[in-house]
Amino acid sequence: MNMNSFALNQNRSVDLPTSDRNVRLTSNRTGGTPNGSPRARGRWFSFVGAGALIAVGYMDPGNWATALSGGAKYGFQLIGVVLVASLMGLVLQWVASKVGVVTGRDLAQLCRTTYSRPTVIFLWITCDIAIVACDVAEVVGSAVALQLLLGVSLAVGVLMSAVGTFSMLALQSHGPRPLQAVVMTLIVFVGLCFFVELMFANPVWRSVLAGFVPNAALVRDSGMVWLAAGILGATVMPHNLYLHSALVKNLAGDGEHQSISDATRGVNIDTFVSLSVAFVLNAALLIVAAAVFHTSGQLDVSDLADAHRLIAPLVGRQWAAILFAAGLLACGLNATVTGTLAGQVVMEGFLQLKIARWARALLTRALAIGPAWLAVGVFGEHGSNQLLVASQVALSLQLPLAAIPLVRFASDAGLMGCFRVRGISLGLAWACAGIVLALNLVLLWQLVTGV
Repeated sequence: MNMNSFALNQNRSVDLPTSDRNVRLTSNRTGGTPNGSPRARGRWFSFVGAGALIAVGYMDPGNWATALSGGAKYGFQLIGVVLVASLMGLVLQWVASKVGVVTGRDLAQLCRTTYSRPTVIFLWITCDIAIVACDVAEVVGSAVALQLLLGVSLAVGVLMSAVGTFSMLALQSHGPRPLQAVVMTLIVFVGLCFFVELMFANPVWRSVLAGFVPNAALVRDSGMVWLAAGILGATVMPHNLYLHSALVKNLAGDGEHQSISDATRGVNIDTFVSLSVAFVLNAALLIVAAAVFHTSGQLDVSDLADAHRLIAPLVGRQWAAILFAAGLLACGLNATVTGTLAGQVVMEGFLQLKIARWARALLTRALAIGPAWLAVGVFGEHGSNQLLVASQVALSLQLPLAAIPLVRFASDAGLMGCFRVRGISLGLAWACAGIVLALNLVLLWQLVTGV
């Protein structure tokens, strides 16, 4: 073993919870993964799963709200923003997964052992606010979907979505694979829904491709900046960075150089494939909104219920409305699960405080129900979209607080050893963090000045 490997293994054992430390000792004895089963080198598919859980955060109801608003109002002009946001998300999730695999710790744990107590508390509070904001979007989205499909009230829809969340989390009592299988199945179902919707919408693909060209209006039009920030916040979610690093932190088994190399290779493939699928689905949603609503002159369609009501008569197919609501429900159920898992990760990582998943789900859902019902009470059932977009902007504002520490840890030679991120990859990672920060500054300036 060379010195880099030795230093790396030393780093991996620092400040780990007793359970994690025992897992690593077991994996050292068995020469396999944390559960004792050996992995064959090069079998990347044995690492599949974490990427799917992360990808659902890239296609939650908040994405639906921002893509729907952007496509209806601006046509295909914001599809380039979806692409850039997806590429930034891919870079940052790659960095997060690499940090988790190499160090054996998640981003929240690394922050706790690196920064002062006040800084750690601040980061935890802001991250939990982002998770609640995200869960608001999922509560509203799932409830609206159930209302559209079954005709129930939004209040009943919220309760039904909570039952669905708890049922999916209960699958983890049988190990991670059943939950991952359900999540992947729902992703495939959403993909089929959008494939059919694109056939119904029949967009002009030349106009779609033109939308990828950068538009100067993006920095001049305050409405476009607002939606761009919402798309960014809906795509690159800060708590997904914490969750991804946690999901993969035990995959390297014994922590030897070859084990880390095998794990990072498999996780990289999993991340790339999963987030590529997420981009295709997000782009498809905006394309459908632009082709159906913007093209027909319905520029003010921003509410999910209005979209559901109008899409069938505009495309001439009743199935379009049913598939729209069914896909929204699948995305909402998936996202509530990952939001709950992320909440548990940040609470344990920052505070070393463990609570049951059902309790964490109940806590985040209770904190999200209030704002959702308030929006319905103030704006009516058609005010849900305003809350959805605002929640995604809140996620965008919190993102630098996760991205900047993440890139700093990834480039730390003392922490990452020979696996540290450097060169062009490091430049891209810092560029992503810088773009997020710059966009947030522009957004805040416009909010303060009213430009």
